[in-house]
Amino acid sequence: MISPRFAPVVFGFVLSAMMSFLVSGIATFRTAGLSDTFLSLWIGAWLPSWLVAFPVVLVVAPVARKAVASLVRV
Repeated sequence: MISPRFAPVVFGFVLSAMMSFLVSGIATFRTAGLSDTFLSLWIGAWLPSWLVAFPVVLVVAPVARKAVASLVRV
């Protein structure tokens, strides 16, 4: 198992994978439709998107947490 101290990084890894997978799938579908090449186009769009999304999530997540904390009464 992974140490709990790595939880924020693992969370960012999983979240960025899922979100970039879904968003790139929607964007690919809107652009190419359900063609014979849809799956390869989707994966081709997803992998570079994930490479960008993962570090962005690690940087943006703390900012988002602070923004939410300022909006929510504890």
